[in-house]
Amino acid sequence: MNVNKMGNYFEDFHVGDIIHHSLSKTIFESDNNLFSLLTMNHHPVHTNIDYASENEYGKILVVGTLVFSLVVGLTVSDISGKAIANLQYESIDHLAPVFINDTIYARTKILDCIPSKSKNDRGIVYVETTGYNQNKQDVIQFRRKVLIKKKN
Repeated sequence: MNVNKMGNYFEDFHVGDIIHHSLSKTIFESDNNLFSLLTMNHHPVHTNIDYASENEYGKILVVGTLVFSLVVGLTVSDISGKAIANLQYESIDHLAPVFINDTIYARTKILDCIPSKSKNDRGIVYVETTGYNQNKQDVIQFRRKVLIKKKN
């Protein structure tokens, strides 16, 4: 039996590689409601079926920051499990709406691997992650820089 390892070391990342993350998550109404309450986002397009039915998509939209947080979470075991710190998030693009009962998946492309100039036990991995739904439609894309340990 293989023991689940949390994350990869800096040396395990290679520019151009694409990681298809094994985790996925169906977003339930309870997820969206709880996230809306926790983050104080009470916009009725996320919580009111009647209101949402009269808007562009005709049904409740999942909160965009929930989609972002979920997709980041789907990548942790592969990307940031051995991270010292997440340094930067950039270019967060919402590409398509996400609805209740959509299942979200993620893939990540390694854009760059930069050894630290000040400490030789770490490096920065620059990645672009895309979240997509059960229909293989891309719904969100963002880039981030993660400070990751090197192997001893």
